[in-house]
Amino acid sequence: MSDAVVVKTSRLGYQETIATLTAAMTAAGNTVFATIDQAAAAAGVGLTLRPTTLIVFGNPKGGTPLMQAYPLSALELPLKLLVWEEDGVHVAYLRISAALSVLGEALPPERLAAMDGALDALSSSVS
Repeated sequence: MSDAVVVKTSRLGYQETIATLTAAMTAAGNTVFATIDQAAAAAGVGLTLRPTTLIVFGNPKGGTPLMQAYPLSALELPLKLLVWEEDGVHVAYLRISAALSVLGEALPPERLAAMDGALDALSSSVS
């Protein structure tokens, strides 16, 4: 797996991991834009999937200026955390600095470092 992808094992159960992450996101001033239950979506078309949820969140005060200056950054913003259950509960994210590096633009390294730090802190809140 690439260094761009970070996977941590949660010390909590599946639903508690999602609830704790969501609470930590909002406490940090973020907006949770969507919580996508991918297992439920699969069940809706007659397929099965391990418990899997994608949480889409961000802070428009931080993300909007980046998207204004670098429109392609909106391909990866807002931020995302993936939670799934398979031999334990896991949380994963793509480092935003790595995700945005493919855009070929000189994005502000301090802004990218702050977003990577936020993803690390949030995922560490359950690991």
